[in-house]
Amino acid sequence: MTVHPQISVVINNYNYGRYLPDAIDSALAQRDVQAEVVVVDDGSTDDSRHVISAYGDRIRAVFQKNGGQAAALNAGVATATAPLLAFLDADDWWQPGKLAAVVAAFGRAPDAGLVYHRLQPTHLDGSKAFAAIPRSLCRGDLSRMLVASGGCWPFPMTSSLSVRRSVWDRAGNIPAGFRISADAWITGVLPFLAPVVALPDALGAYRIHDNAWYRSSPDDAMLARRISHWEETVRVTNIFLAAQGRPERLDVADHFERAMALARLDHPKAPGRLALFMHALRDAGEPHPLRRLRTALRIMAAARGAAGQAEVGTS
Repeated sequence: MTVHPQISVVINNYNYGRYLPDAIDSALAQRDVQAEVVVVDDGSTDDSRHVISAYGDRIRAVFQKNGGQAAALNAGVATATAPLLAFLDADDWWQPGKLAAVVAAFGRAPDAGLVYHRLQPTHLDGSKAFAAIPRSLCRGDLSRMLVASGGCWPFPMTSSLSVRRSVWDRAGNIPAGFRISADAWITGVLPFLAPVVALPDALGAYRIHDNAWYRSSPDDAMLARRISHWEETVRVTNIFLAAQGRPERLDVADHFERAMALARLDHPKAPGRLALFMHALRDAGEPHPLRRLRTALRIMAAARGAAGQAEVGTS
């Protein structure tokens, strides 16, 4: 008798052959669930093809020319056959009960389009780096919050995301322009189509290392790249909302993380410290009032520190 998978795992990989076995092994080790594992290699030039081929028919392999993360995820979804989709970056891994928890969550919430959980950031040796992320969890209809915040919320990253295939199909494939951080489309658009479920446990690990999006200490080039990405995400989301016939539109000026990045770069469009302080206090993308207050106080403390340094420099 043919057993149809309850959920399809889509692993996207580009030159992460050294990490890939941890990701694939964690997907194959899932308990109490019928799952298929699709691994998409996006034109890697390292030993990824050899790593993937060694798994034989235990996985479904897709090899393609390099097209970016969006192209890899889209190819994986096109290959997947289950009604639920779970995404995993090749440099991360999952706890053995992750998929069972996700399937159960979708079962309890038949109208949900997106289920996510926290991830435990880890160092390269597997040890914990800091507290599980995101700190704040958001549930239900998030559309009003996304509009008020310019699409900025404590959203989860790729390896914690699972979606209902029917909702993915309503949204359509991720636009090709999302060569990195393609999860911004999933977390930015799907909440307009269906409710979101948040699971509090850290059901996977997020590996900390310098890559195309993350730096342990963000440099100017990285901050500029993030600003451009956030602005493009708002633009594309508004195009999507218009195509769906929805009245909502995002305003990038409401995006608090972008405002912070502009300030760190001393950009001409950066808000003043007082404006940034007020933005932090009313940040619609952070549901936890104490976290908003702490951020605002840090902004003012930094401003006072900068002013003190200026006084010392002129004395």
